[in-house]
Amino acid sequence: MDGSVTVITNPTVSVRVTSTVSSFEVNRRFNRGVTIAEFKSKLEMIVGTPAALMDLELFSTSDKFLQKLDNNEALLGSYPVDDDCRIHVTDRSGTQSGEFTDLSKVEKFEISDEAYEKRADSVRNFKKNMKLGRFNEENRAKQEETLAKKEEEEKAAAEAITVGNRCKVQVPGQPTKIGTVMFVGTTDFKPGHWVGVKYDEPLGKNDGSVDGKRYFECDPKYGAFVKPLSVTVGDFPEEDYGLDEM
Repeated sequence: MDGSVTVITNPTVSVRVTSTVSSFEVNRRFNRGVTIAEFKSKLEMIVGTPAALMDLELFSTSDKFLQKLDNNEALLGSYPVDDDCRIHVTDRSGTQSGEFTDLSKVEKFEISDEAYEKRADSVRNFKKNMKLGRFNEENRAKQEETLAKKEEEEKAAAEAITVGNRCKVQVPGQPTKIGTVMFVGTTDFKPGHWVGVKYDEPLGKNDGSVDGKRYFECDPKYGAFVKPLSVTVGDFPEEDYGLDEM
């Protein structure tokens, strides 16, 4: 033993990379043996800034500025770069963070509806030729017929329901609920016929009012509005939950 000490340095280093052109931080591992010029070329693939337009700054693991990496011939390992240090790339071209992600800064192409209607290569013209969506008259007519039929069924069901009726509400995907009919008719919040129900339990969504307009009175979370076809009237007595028992 000659008493000498050998220091072994990891040939690679893991650093955090930030830049003026992006708000994101990237973690990458690099070889300490590359020159700063070669290092910039690798960074170009990460941040998008041309190597010739880069200025590099080295920050410690606690983000304290240490020094600039401004000697293109020097090796990366000749600088005090440790794992988890941060290297910040400044783009001298003037590109700023968010310039390519903020759509408000992008010049938009606009065209009038009249001019768009005349174009033969538009999506609208393609749909017309292929009879898709609203341009499929036969399919559109069937949809309107189905909707009209359902509206008639809803209206007929609503006419058979009276305020004060006990009822059972069955909405697909939800548990069956028991309550009392408090409102039947049309509303301001949505078209069509609706039934307002006061549930026996706090399984509702409101207190009988929607968007500031009151349709009936009940405690919060006891009221709900459902379509007439989801309501069955009948002898549905209130459940006795044994609240009076000792």
